[in-house]
This record gives sequence, structure tokens and C-alpha cells, in this order.
Amino acid sequence: MHRTSHSVEVDAPAGVVYGLISDARQWPLFFPENVHVERLEFDGTNERLRMWATADGRVRSWISERAQDPGARCVEFRQTHPQLPVTTMRGLWTVEERAPGPILLTLRHDFAVHGDSAGDAAWVEQVVDTDSRAQLASLRSLAERWKRFDDLVLSFEDAVRVQASVESVYGFLHRVADWPTLIPHVTRLDLTEDAPGVQLMSMDTLTSGGAVHTTESVRICFPHAGRIVYKQTETPVLMEAHTGEWNVVPDEDGVTALAQHNVVLREEAVEQVLGAGADLDRARRHVREALGRSSTAILHLARQHAELVTREA
Repeated sequence: MHRTSHSVEVDAPAGVVYGLISDARQWPLFFPENVHVERLEFDGTNERLRMWATADGRVRSWISERAQDPGARCVEFRQTHPQLPVTTMRGLWTVEERAPGPILLTLRHDFAVHGDSAGDAAWVEQVVDTDSRAQLASLRSLAERWKRFDDLVLSFEDAVRVQASVESVYGFLHRVADWPTLIPHVTRLDLTEDAPGVQLMSMDTLTSGGAVHTTESVRICFPHAGRIVYKQTETPVLMEAHTGEWNVVPDEDGVTALAQHNVVLREEAVEQVLGAGADLDRARRHVREALGRSSTAILHLARQHAELVTREA
């Protein structure tokens, strides 16, 4: 077994730090490398999670089992089917109160690699080291802003009713390679799909003011659920993080197409982007309006496309 340990001091309440660790479903919004976390089971203590994350330019996925102990403020984890060359991966998060002074947050990993290859072990250790440092830095940055957390984070969704099938609406949202010819404000889109249902895309969009924004995203597609989740890995300067979801929900009268967004604002960029005197309230309104306008436009185009297909069928 190879063992690593990384620690950081955090000037925040221990309960705040533990809360960020315990709710892994929010990790894609907090950690740069995490793309999506799907909770499969949870009994209040033990949980199974399907996780997607970027590593070495690729998207990797695994199932992790975790045991939460809020009393001791620790979370133990183990990957059940790690991807080669890793054969075993387990670890422990601990939040240690030290009065007086900041709390100590520690992340430990124990891992083994196939054949105990020195080269593979060194590569895995490098990835673990890079990811652990990034995770701890992100957690510290977020936790130390806990008093302003509600102002920095916003979530919202928009909905459009569609008189068509789930498949036709989902198909429009899934076939992003066609968006430059179907969506006026999308001027370029490069798509890579090395694994089925895992899309890496780079996209240029025109803002209402005529500026071009370039974003890069990873999308995880769930066709049987009519659902696509995504994370922007390259965001506009005003957003520290942005995750979202397209969802097509059927009912007896048709379907509802939903666009959902979660954002962490980059506070230091507010005046740079919006001008002197701009505050977080204005930034929240600006981001809500800009993202809502763009995603609602896509939903309406999906509706037009799906309803046309339905009429022609």
C-alpha cells in the first residue's frame, strides 16, 4: 500500500468545514476536478456514490462507498471498482478542532496499483497529490467565506412546456455538435465523445452585447432518464464555478424541459466585469439574467424542433 497525507489549516467553524465534506453531491461546484456526483444509496451514515472527475485530460468514473461520522467529524471512503492501474483506493477526511486557532483539515489516501508498478504508483501519487492539494485549497477558500456563502452561491432553473415526446426534446439537447447550425448565439462548438455519454465540448457564444464568450464543459448524458448534467471547466471571469442540468420530464399532457444552474461567483471580479461600485447583489442579478436568457433560448428552440418533428411524424 502507498500512503499519502495532506493537511491545511482553515479559519472557519469545524461544522462548516465538515458540512462541505459530507455533502459530496455539491463537490462539482466546489472542487475543480469533480464533474458530477450521483448518490446511489444513503441510510444517513453509509452511502454509495457514482463519481465522475477529470484526471490527466480524461474523464474517469468510479463508485465510492463512504461512512460519515458527524460526531467525530470524519468521513471514511473506499472506491469499490477503481480504474486501472489502481487496484485499491481508500482514505479518510478528518476535521480537527484546535483551540485556540484554526481547525486542521486532513485528507489521507491509501492505494495500491496493478503489479505494484513503480511507474504507475508514481503517476497515481502525482494525481492524488495534485487533486488533494486542489481540493483542500478549494475547501479552505469556500469555508473561510462561510459568512458570505449565501451571497456567493446561487441556484435557479427555467422551464418550457413542450407538446412533444421526451426523445425528440432530449435529442435536440444531446446533439450539441449541431448547435452552431441550430442556435443563433452559438458560433462554434467542438465535441469529443471518447466514451458513450461522456461529452467534452468547447463552445463560443455571442453575448447580447456582441462579445464572444468561450466556455469548455464536460457533459454526462443519461438518455433513459432524459437528463444531461454538465460542468463548465472553463468559465467566464465572473463565475468561479458553474454546474447545471438539462432535464426533460414527461407528464400526461406533454413534457417540461428544464434548465438548472448552480454558480459560485468570483467576488474579486465583480467590479472588473460590472464596473466600479458593483456588488454581489448586482452580480447575482447579472448572472441570473445572462444564463437564464441563454438556456431559455435553447429550450425554446428545442421546443420548436421537437414540436415540428411531432407534426411531421
